[in-house]
Formats: sequence, C-alpha cells, structure tokens
Amino acid sequence: MQIYNTLTRRKEPFVPIEPGKIRMYVCGITVYDYCHIGHARVMVAFDVITRYLRSRGFEVNYVRNITDIDDKILKRAEENGESIDSLTERMIEAMHEDEDRLGVLRPDHEPRATAHIDEILAMIERLIDKDFAYSADNGDVYYRVRRFEGYGKLNNRDPDEMRAGARVEVDEYKEDPLDFVLWKAAKPGEASWSSPWGDGRPGWHIECSAMSTRCLGDTFDIHGGGPDLTFPHHENEIAQSEAATGKPYVNTWMHAGAVRVDQQKMSKSLGNFFTIREVLEVHDPEVVRYLLLASHYRSPINYAPDALVEARKSLERFYNALEGVSPVQGEVASRFADRFTVAMDDDFNTPEALAALFELARELNRAKKEAPDQAPALAFELLRLGAVLGLFSQEPATFLKLGAQTLSISEAEIDASIQARANAKKARDFKEADRIRDELAALGIVLKDSREGTTWVFEQ
Repeated sequence: MQIYNTLTRRKEPFVPIEPGKIRMYVCGITVYDYCHIGHARVMVAFDVITRYLRSRGFEVNYVRNITDIDDKILKRAEENGESIDSLTERMIEAMHEDEDRLGVLRPDHEPRATAHIDEILAMIERLIDKDFAYSADNGDVYYRVRRFEGYGKLNNRDPDEMRAGARVEVDEYKEDPLDFVLWKAAKPGEASWSSPWGDGRPGWHIECSAMSTRCLGDTFDIHGGGPDLTFPHHENEIAQSEAATGKPYVNTWMHAGAVRVDQQKMSKSLGNFFTIREVLEVHDPEVVRYLLLASHYRSPINYAPDALVEARKSLERFYNALEGVSPVQGEVASRFADRFTVAMDDDFNTPEALAALFELARELNRAKKEAPDQAPALAFELLRLGAVLGLFSQEPATFLKLGAQTLSISEAEIDASIQARANAKKARDFKEADRIRDELAALGIVLKDSREGTTWVFEQ
C-alpha cells in the first residue's frame, strides 16, 4: 500500500508504527455554523480511507476533533443571543445529522477542545519551560517560531518566505510577526479558563496538538485534513508538538482536495456557498457521496449541476445491474476484487476502484441475460466492494424511483398509466400502448416488462 505524504511530497510505502494497527487524526469542524460541501469532501474522503483500511484487516483508531471554543463561536453566539454551549451543541447535532445522511461513519473518538483544557495547559507549560514559548505583557502566550529549526518543512518554505507572503497576525506584543498564539487572554465577559498566565482560552493550533497526542501518543501514523490547513495550522501543529515531545509528530500527512463551484472557489461573497443540508434538500445523499468519490481525494472537485447529473447516471447503472437479483455469496472471478484492491492500495484511488466496479456491473448485466445462476454471486460481490466505498446501501427499486419525486406526475398516476397501457395491450391497441410508453419515457419514466408484470424506473 502506498500513500501520498504531503510532508515528503511523494507516494511512500505505508508501514504502520505498530503492525496491524493504525492511529489516525483528522482535523474536524469549528462548530459555529452548518457544515458546507467542502467539509463533506473531507468527511467522505477519510470515511472511505477508514473503511478501506479496516477492510484490509487493520485495526484503525480514528480520531477527529471538534473545535468548540474560538473567536467565530464567540461572535456567532453573541449575534444569536444564545450561550456558547447552546450554539455548539446545536451545530454538533446538525453535523452528525449531515454525516449520517451522507453515510459517513462516526470516528472512534471525537474530542472537544473545552474538555481538554488541562492537557492544553500542560503542553503550553512544557513549551515555556523549553523556551519555545513566552508569556507576553498582554496575557497572551506565544510560540517562538524561529526557535524551531524545522519550521516550514510541511509546506517546503522557509520562515522568511512565509513572513513575506502569508497571513500573519501583526501584534505589538509578539517578539516576531511569525509567532503564533497558544493562549489568548480573555476579554471582559468572554468564556475563559484559569491558567498560570491569567484567565483565557486556548489558541486554535494548540488544541489539536494536545488532543491528538492525548488520544494517539506522541507519534502516530496519519494526520489528515482539508487543503487549507497545511499552513498555518498543520505547520504550527508540527512545530509545537515536536518541540514539546522531542519526537516526530506524524509519519504521514494527508490532505483532501478543494471543492470548487462551477470552476470558482466556493465563497459566500460569490454567492456560491452551499451547506450540506441545502444540497441534500435537492439531491439524493448517495449521489452527492458518489460525486465526492468520483475524483481522487487529493484532486479538486467541481461541484456543478452537470456533475451531479452524471453522478446520478453512474449510480443508476449500478442499481440497474443490481435490480431483480437476490445477492448470494458465491464464487466470483478474483479479477474484480484484485483490480479494486490494486486501485485502493495506490493512494486510495477511488476513480480506478469505481472503474473496477463498473466492469463488475457489466459482468452482472451479462450474467442476468446469459448465465442467471452466476448473477447472485456477482451481485453479492458488487455490494461487498461497494460497501467499502459506502455505496449501494439502498434497495435498487427505491433508488431508481427517487428521481421521479421531482416530477409533476405522482407515483399513483404512473401506476394508473401502466395499467392503462396493460389494458390497451390486452385489447390489442398497440398504438395506444406505445403512446403511453413514449409519454412516460419523455418524463424519464422507463418501463420494464417481465413475466411478473411491468415495473418502472426514473432515468434522467
């Protein structure tokens, strides 16, 4: 198995620290608002990675944090006139609802920043003792970036370059503009915790270092997140964690690609910003999940109406293959699973893995016509491999009718038309029967005749 390591900028053979066991941490959500489609990309990508690693026999300890204290949370709670706890609990519940609808399994642990203040304070004290951090006159505690020799290694940039081109807070209390805050002094009336440096709250970066090492140890296998986190968040995590422990922090760094909307960066100012729940009001969750898997997890995704239409058509091909077959475990040519495994072992190449599943679906369609006794085992294998990607969990007939919900014709009216067509055929009025079939086809309703009767599916 090979994984692309952002730290080394190449694919590397993946060897867990402890044989058979993988410790993985992924940066989670700052819970001040509903999750957007960019969050969905990260959720689904690491859900598939976790599912696949477990299917290969690894014991995966998957940790994804929740940032439940932060400037945005304080501001939004004040705007809403609600408590911080009320806001964060509401948003966490909404996040879990979004995940459930997208078929994203919960991580093994979901540590919250506010529940790990003691660990955060202990790490900051260790950094001060080692002279990697200092308490400023304003009550903040800062990290000394230039004290850490490896700073910039994740992004392959030196500190002077970052200082010139990156978003760096200017603060008169800092020794150097690159220094970043570990502990923020509380303003009057703000939520705060007591510390040796006065009441305040943790900075964003120190949260993840404290929680990840608390849950997974000083050095662990995989750290993941969104594309915008490499700098400064993950760069700062490395600096403070390795300075505090004196050990390598993470062996493999993984970052998902960005989501673009109609080839533009997603932004509220551009009016192309979509929350997950807004998207799922219009599109079947499995269609959205498929779209997020159809590109390699490191590649950018273009979220657009045409892309969703194509995602639905692809899923329809699979569900049409599965329709009418009762899956039964049996002997199946190994080439399908072998090709799937080769693809996923190559840095979780889901487009190639889906290509293997399309080959399997074509074989299933052939068997349904030419070798019906082979179809149940092929259907079972398609469902087994699809489950590794979190796909094909619906009944085929249910999925294939879902798209019809947007039509102006009801299911009862469709059934009535089918009965009218049957009556016309019985009366040998084949012209009328064909007219009814064509009328339904124009709406995307495709009729399927069999000895048991006529069924229908919706095809866009």
